[in-house]
Amino acid sequence: MWCCTTYFAEGFPFTLIRTVSSVFFRIKNVSLESIGLTSLYGLPWVLKFLWAPYIDRFGTKRQWMLVMQIILATLFVLAGLFVPIKNGIICIAVLFLAGSVIASTHDIAIDGYYMEALDKNDQAKYVGYRVMAYRIGMMAGTGLIVTIGSTIGWLIAFICAGILLGALFIWHLFFLKECETGKKSVVAMLRGFVKPQFVLGVVCCLFFVAGLKSFLNSNLYLFLQAKYSFLKNIGFSGWTSVFLLLGLSGFAFYKKRRLACQVKMKKESFYSQAFLSFMDQGHIGFIISCIILLRTGEFLLSAMVSPFMVDLGISNHYGWISALIGLPASIIGALIGGSLISHYSLKKMVLPFLLAQNGTNIIYMGLAFFLDNFVRINTGSINPMFIGFGNLTVVASVHGFDQFAGGLGTAILMTFLMQICRGKYKAAHYAIGSGLMSLSGLFTGVISGFLAARMGYGYFFGFSFILSIPGMIMAIPAVKLLNKEKM
Repeated sequence: MWCCTTYFAEGFPFTLIRTVSSVFFRIKNVSLESIGLTSLYGLPWVLKFLWAPYIDRFGTKRQWMLVMQIILATLFVLAGLFVPIKNGIICIAVLFLAGSVIASTHDIAIDGYYMEALDKNDQAKYVGYRVMAYRIGMMAGTGLIVTIGSTIGWLIAFICAGILLGALFIWHLFFLKECETGKKSVVAMLRGFVKPQFVLGVVCCLFFVAGLKSFLNSNLYLFLQAKYSFLKNIGFSGWTSVFLLLGLSGFAFYKKRRLACQVKMKKESFYSQAFLSFMDQGHIGFIISCIILLRTGEFLLSAMVSPFMVDLGISNHYGWISALIGLPASIIGALIGGSLISHYSLKKMVLPFLLAQNGTNIIYMGLAFFLDNFVRINTGSINPMFIGFGNLTVVASVHGFDQFAGGLGTAILMTFLMQICRGKYKAAHYAIGSGLMSLSGLFTGVISGFLAARMGYGYFFGFSFILSIPGMIMAIPAVKLLNKEKM
């Protein structure tokens, strides 16, 4: 029960802030340029590993979770109250920016609680419930709240969102058990923030953000975008991810030993130990490479499935295919995946599940070649030709299997990430791993459109499978290395 309610509470605000906000702003006639700035809302999810060690060190995961939930509930109620006010859009935008920091911290606490409350076997067993609840939370945001907002009004919609989160807070307050002993108090953490080192770090981060934002708006970058059009697909959060990856790589391969000596001399440096303990795992370079490459094929496929459906001429059917077939299939896949991993182990299931997940790229390739004539006729057409009920059934079946296999793959990916979490740094390690895993999505998203346009959907889907092969090859030895580390 708590696994479902906590991960619903994780997926719901994420969707409100990252997806529903764009719908709301556009309905309110906010310019596309301003809506583009909402990409900043994704930045805290990229940077969350920077403050994840504090969740491990101060208070408990349950305390952090409850505090973040009540703050999020209050923020959404306030957003609703600002809807009818003149210039309230600006206030709502600021609230959502603050909410993105709170929601990403909320994610850290929930993931950490899951790993503290369950042993390794149960973590794998219930991973399907995590995926199911998270996706239902996302569906509640994009379906329920958007429907209320577009029919009854956004004031009611945001207040309903706040009430729902408030109800979850009350439920968790009374029925969510504490699973760890308290560590240092949060008050002690707040005292630490007034130290010169922390203030200097914040100032440096602000200068970095301001400098990067200025550069991306400069004439030089506009010139580079005109010359190299793929740069238009890399937003602010994308470039931040690149710099973070470079920094982490430098940390791993250049100053690892020096930092290790400094940490050993300063035992109280919990923050440094959290990062160093992640990087100090055996064969960490290989494991990080595997983390980044595991979802390459999946990201490439998912980036072009929606345009493929549009060019196929069935955009008006894609909604019910996704909701009535895709979503249930993905939930069933995640539940079955978690159960099988728990029963047979990650080591035995990793290759079959990844083959199923990436094998759908081959199936989509066959589908694209089979329906290529409809793609040629309907691309850009105002009144597309209907592909026929038989072909539509085939498309729906392929999409359903894709989502089912994606559920299996998600169970593998989540379990794999949990394998890299060590000791008292579970929340920090999971945040680092999940951030690294999302990096391949940045680069594949940039190149996917160019590849599909030049190669055609059929060859592109086949090529996406080829790019998934390195991650699958690396997965088995990576799991074996992680098992040896635990021993």
